[in-house]
Amino acid sequence: MTNTSALPDDDTLTREGADLRDDRSRILLIACGALAREILDLRERNGWSHMDVTCLPAILHVHPERITAAVEEAVAKHRGRYAQIFVVYADCGTGGLLEQACARLGVEMVKGPHCYSFFEGNDRFTKIAEEEFTAFYLTDFLVRQFDAFVWKPMGFDRHPELIPMMFGNYTKLVYQAQTDDPALTAKARACADRLGLSFERRFTGYGDLETTLARWSASPPSSC
Repeated sequence: MTNTSALPDDDTLTREGADLRDDRSRILLIACGALAREILDLRERNGWSHMDVTCLPAILHVHPERITAAVEEAVAKHRGRYAQIFVVYADCGTGGLLEQACARLGVEMVKGPHCYSFFEGNDRFTKIAEEEFTAFYLTDFLVRQFDAFVWKPMGFDRHPELIPMMFGNYTKLVYQAQTDDPALTAKARACADRLGLSFERRFTGYGDLETTLARWSASPPSSC
């Protein structure tokens, strides 16, 4: 992965997000903080210097009812500065409200129900979803931030006896790896052990995120 030393640490991306704009670009990506590293890597690797990035706090995923309003606010804040704005979220638990808001605002978002789907590839995820309805998924970011997004919000740090109750219907943890990192794989396996689940590592790379950003990077300025 490209050097992202200038990127805030994962805790900051979780709680605060990050404004990574340089004010020289014509396209703005309003993204989830959980995707910051992947987006910057793709931008640098492909020379998409005309795409700015600003990230909302990743912890919004614990409160999906807040995502739509946060995206709407960010679009309103930045709209006058950019020729085009794209939203790097899938539905992410908003129940279709984010898609409705993006349509109303005239901005495109990433297709799919959630990042697990678009990292896997939406078409493939749709095919395997019925076979994996007892799978619990983690991405690179969520492996690194497992305590912040799973362990503590679900109260397992205080009440580990809740684990069988809340994960009793799951059979395996699927680590969707965006990178080849043995340390992350070891940590993901440890997360599965903590939840009492079997473990599967599946290298997805960036999936539909990469193809979507590539298409957006080549899009002509909007006439709207």
